[in-house]
Amino acid sequence: MPSHPAEQERLRVSEIFYSLQGESRTVGWPTVFIRLTGCPLRCLYCDTRYAFQGGEWVSCVDILQQTAAFHPHYITVTGGEPLAQKNSLYLLEQLCDAGYAVSLETSGALDIAAVDPRVNIVMDLKTPSSGEESKNRYLNIGELKQSDQLKFVLGTRADYDWARSKLDEYNLTQRCEVLFSPVQGELAATDLADWILADRLPVRMQIQLHKLLWGDEKGR
Repeated sequence: MPSHPAEQERLRVSEIFYSLQGESRTVGWPTVFIRLTGCPLRCLYCDTRYAFQGGEWVSCVDILQQTAAFHPHYITVTGGEPLAQKNSLYLLEQLCDAGYAVSLETSGALDIAAVDPRVNIVMDLKTPSSGEESKNRYLNIGELKQSDQLKFVLGTRADYDWARSKLDEYNLTQRCEVLFSPVQGELAATDLADWILADRLPVRMQIQLHKLLWGDEKGR
C-alpha cells in the first residue's frame, strides 16, 4: 500500500454488506456493497435517503479487511454519492489493487476523470422527473469507457422522450452500454419495455432485482 497520510485514509461509511447485485451488467452476482455517506443531490425518487447523513468514519484499511471477510469477486462502491468524498478515489484504487472486480455507482454530477481506469463506472444522467436534471455534468460523457455503463432512471413518458433525445445528441450507445430503468411505483415496467421495442432502441432495460426479492429493505 502506498504511503498515504492517516487522516486521508478515512471515509464516512453508511454500511458494508453482502448481497446480490440488483442492477447493471453484473446483476444477480454476489457482491459486496460499500455504501458511503453523503450526497449533494436530492432526487425525488431516491431510495437511499438514510445515507445522506450519519454513518461512521472507517479507515480504508478496515474497509478492505471487512470486504475481504466476504471473499467476494465483485465490489460495488455506492452511496449516497461516493465521489462527494475525495478519498473514495483512493479506496477504489486500493480495491482494484487487491484484485477485485470493482464498480462505482455515481450520479453523474461530479467529475469522474480521476477515477481509476480499472473501475467499471455506472453513471446516471438525471432525468427531468428526478428534480436534479440541472446537476448533470455532461463533460463526464467524454470520460466514459466502453466498459462503463450509463443509466437513465425514468419516471414518466416525458423522461423517456428526454432520454431518447440524449441518446442522439451525445451518440451515447456508441460510447458505452446504456441502461433504462423504471422508477418503481411511478412507471410500469411493461410500458417502458413496449416503448423501447416500438422505437427499436439499442439499450438494455433493467428492473431492480433486489426490490423484487426483498422490497425496499435498504436496497438489499
